[in-house]
Amino acid sequence: MNPQLIDQLKQLGIELGANGLPYRFPLHPNFVHLTLGLFIIAIAFDFAGTLFPLERPILKFFSIPVSRSNFFDVSWYNIVAASAISFFTVAAGFFEILLADPPTDQKSAWGLGAGTTMLLHGVGGVLLLTLIVAMTIWRGYQRFNWRKHEPRQVQWSYLLAGVFILGFMFVHGTLGAQLGDEFGVHGTAAGLIRQGKNPNQVLQP
Repeated sequence: MNPQLIDQLKQLGIELGANGLPYRFPLHPNFVHLTLGLFIIAIAFDFAGTLFPLERPILKFFSIPVSRSNFFDVSWYNIVAASAISFFTVAAGFFEILLADPPTDQKSAWGLGAGTTMLLHGVGGVLLLTLIVAMTIWRGYQRFNWRKHEPRQVQWSYLLAGVFILGFMFVHGTLGAQLGDEFGVHGTAAGLIRQGKNPNQVLQP
């Protein structure tokens, strides 16, 4: 927890709630799931576009009018959105980490303390932001330059990199889940229940 930041918020007339934040619900988890969803859709649709020749008979059987370029269009706009949202995801995450007050005498299921888990999650978040932006730039070069005249818009190396990042997201997301569930960092309901309080009463607007 950053006492100076808390003092600055108080000087602005902003009080921290039961979850240790100046707003009712943590923002970071919501941005995280938006980033995850957009990136997963982007990679999935690139795979769908790449494997389109195998899918065409199925799509034709179900009378689904779609062209190969449609899959790649969906992928492109989703990864651009994921890249943009990731900046807000990381910013909200660092702000909420600064206001976190985790227990110091607990270990996670992975045997890590809260401080170590927060550090790994923070560094991993910046690394993920960098990877997503790099993937977006890579995807843009393929779409508008390298493969703009090719029926398959993406390289296999790009798809494999996407699968690797999805695996990294799983590990990184597990660290974040441990912070909220096992350490109760800004996990308002979980923290209040551990204190023997009723979240429905304490969190009334």
